[in-house]
Amino acid sequence: MKASPRTDHQPDSRYAMFRLGLTLLIMTVGSSGMYVVSVMLPAVQAEFGVARADASLPYTLLMLGFGIGGVLMGRLADRFGVMWPLLGGAVSLGLGYVACGMADGIVAFTVAQAVLVGLLGSAAAFAPLVADTSLWFVKRRGIAVAVCASGNYVAGAVWPPIAQHFIETVGWRQTYIGMGVFCGLAMAALALFMRARPPGIAVEPAGLAPAMGAVRQRDMTRPFGLSMGTAQGLLCVAGVACCVAMSMPQVHIVAYCSDLGYGAARGAQMLSLMLAFGVVSRLVSGAICDRIGGLRTLLLGGVLQCVALLLFLPFDGLVPLYVISALFGLFQGGIVPSYAIIVREHFPPAEAGARVGTVLMFTLFGMALGGWMSGKVFDLTGSYHAAFLNGIGWNLLNVSIAAMLLFRVRHLQLRTAAT
Repeated sequence: MKASPRTDHQPDSRYAMFRLGLTLLIMTVGSSGMYVVSVMLPAVQAEFGVARADASLPYTLLMLGFGIGGVLMGRLADRFGVMWPLLGGAVSLGLGYVACGMADGIVAFTVAQAVLVGLLGSAAAFAPLVADTSLWFVKRRGIAVAVCASGNYVAGAVWPPIAQHFIETVGWRQTYIGMGVFCGLAMAALALFMRARPPGIAVEPAGLAPAMGAVRQRDMTRPFGLSMGTAQGLLCVAGVACCVAMSMPQVHIVAYCSDLGYGAARGAQMLSLMLAFGVVSRLVSGAICDRIGGLRTLLLGGVLQCVALLLFLPFDGLVPLYVISALFGLFQGGIVPSYAIIVREHFPPAEAGARVGTVLMFTLFGMALGGWMSGKVFDLTGSYHAAFLNGIGWNLLNVSIAAMLLFRVRHLQLRTAAT
């Protein structure tokens, strides 16, 4: 297979903007699997007669496959261009949905989610596209990456109510089969427009003072004053921690509303609202990121997400849950994209693709762990109260790491200025 040819398209060009629009659409279709399975959870649990934790396991393994697949698909994109992994992902996603709709038990359903939908399907439409987008923009890299990553939340806003409607009218199995046909064909058609390769490693904007360039270079040899491995490891732990907390409402809000007696449809509406506000959050956070940097944006998002999780504890009325769901989406949407910007700011640009993919993989591991863990805590306690507390604890770990890294950066800046 020959690599896709490079073109004369430049960063920040009109073509780059057109490509960003395509990326948004592809991610909206390709990321549908992350959110549809949450809406299916009550119906799947009832159909197969399993415990809540077992019904949550398909989501957990889907996210594990999603994370690992992002690294694999990223390497394929580096070698052959992003179009080829996207085409393969479209075929796998379509087949995965059809296989889910025809599954005769929880094991077959889980395998289809983990391998076809997660590892080989949706994985092609996240980390590779985020890394690809970061190479097509220089002046507004933060907002461009935010727009790209917003496709993931647009999927969360669009697909849950659609899936819930068809579950109620034709059943969850027919819904999956129909989605397999539509998503597979739509993602493949859009992927054909993504043939052009990135214009090389984007350079930083002109105008940086020499002293600033020296500081940036020194930071990149030892990010945050730490070894490469230690710095990468801390970001990975932070990614797991923030997303364990993030997954609690996203995975279980439908089941939570059902348990409270409001019905699955209300929960699907809350999930859609949560992720719609997440789109706003990602765009706003991208603009903020261009001003204050990725690390401060991560810390801000982590603190606000913790506040939203705390609000779930005292309020369980229908209207308050709608409001808190909107706030949760508004507060946490910019967290995951900030990791890509942190890597671009503090690590060598030539290593950005692999390191962005690795950190995003660990954020997805956090989503996977949190989805299962919340179900397990529910099974042990019979309530989601303890699950929210568990999420808050993990959130505090994320905030602590972000604050520590920011302190180290400021300390290094002051020490450099003094010399």
